[in-house]
Amino acid sequence: MHKEILIDNSEEKALIKQIGARQDIKAERLKRVMSLPDLSRTEGSPLKAIIDKVFAIPDFADFDNVIIPEIIPTDILFDLFDFAKDHPARSESDTYYVDEKNVLRTHDTVFWYYYLHNPEIQERITARKSFGAFCHGKVYRKDEIDRTHMNVFHQFGGWYLTPDSEKMLTIEDLKSALSTIVKGIFGENVKFRFNPDVFPYTDPSLEVEIDVNGKWLELLGGGMPKKLVLKNFGIEGYNGWAFGFGLERLAIAKMEIPDIRLFWSQDSRVKEQLKNLENKYKEVSKYPAVERDISFVIDKNISLNNYYELVQDVAEGLIEEVKLMDSYENDEKFGIGKKSYTFHIVYRSLEKTLTNEEVNVIHDKIVEKTKQELNAIVR
Repeated sequence: MHKEILIDNSEEKALIKQIGARQDIKAERLKRVMSLPDLSRTEGSPLKAIIDKVFAIPDFADFDNVIIPEIIPTDILFDLFDFAKDHPARSESDTYYVDEKNVLRTHDTVFWYYYLHNPEIQERITARKSFGAFCHGKVYRKDEIDRTHMNVFHQFGGWYLTPDSEKMLTIEDLKSALSTIVKGIFGENVKFRFNPDVFPYTDPSLEVEIDVNGKWLELLGGGMPKKLVLKNFGIEGYNGWAFGFGLERLAIAKMEIPDIRLFWSQDSRVKEQLKNLENKYKEVSKYPAVERDISFVIDKNISLNNYYELVQDVAEGLIEEVKLMDSYENDEKFGIGKKSYTFHIVYRSLEKTLTNEEVNVIHDKIVEKTKQELNAIVR
């Protein structure tokens, strides 16, 4: 049984209360994404099944299970993890800011900080003991909209640290741990390989690719925590390995799930299939798509992630894809600093057939929101 370490955060509770009292667009978006259930803790979800499989691996029997806040100060989430000052994740176009100093977590590796500052773990460090931990849950990133991307998804991370005086771990130790996880989820006969990679807080780093139906897919990443990053957390004389992966990405690869939204579906035909991680997903009667285009001119410095967010606000759960079809500048036609975009929007419900009339109402609302929020000229 993995020991559960719950990080209590009174500052987060106060911020959530403040968000609840607000009625601005940003607050409404925060409330919407935070209200979604944590599928990595939901029975019957394949994401929970993956967690259970990893937790059941004997090599990790004494690892702790860390539960961390969802709202994280930027100096912890970014600065302590050695994110460059110009890293895209620091931008409001990529990350949900609660206020100037706090954001919704963009990666679960932040559990390192909270774990090392737990009094019980600090006692272990003082006693120069080795220790390992897992952390899983929702993370939030503003992103494009298609069948494999959502702005809310789930990550699973883990690490192991040992005193330098005991052993100096190498990348081979990490490969061994990841091999155990990959085989535990995909079976002993799975084909996989390691490639070099780069992360802000590990060096050296690697990725794991798995052969899925003859195609190599990158599914996991990891590396050796930088000594500088560990020092940022107040721990010296330790070394180790760490990894992280997106739960949806693994489940999609293992079960051949065609649309990331299916994880949230309430259709009994879908839910019943998702209960067994070992099954390949069989398409249920697919409700027809309704497609629309929209063209508009906006300030070229506006991030397109703002547009994807706007579409999600209006048509939550009904968008299969928002695809950029065309973009161009013409100072004489649109004005200096302006840019024209054309998007193709695919509407498809997982629960029912959408009528043209229903989609027209939703699409008209998107047009109006585009005018209002982005100060757009719809063409």
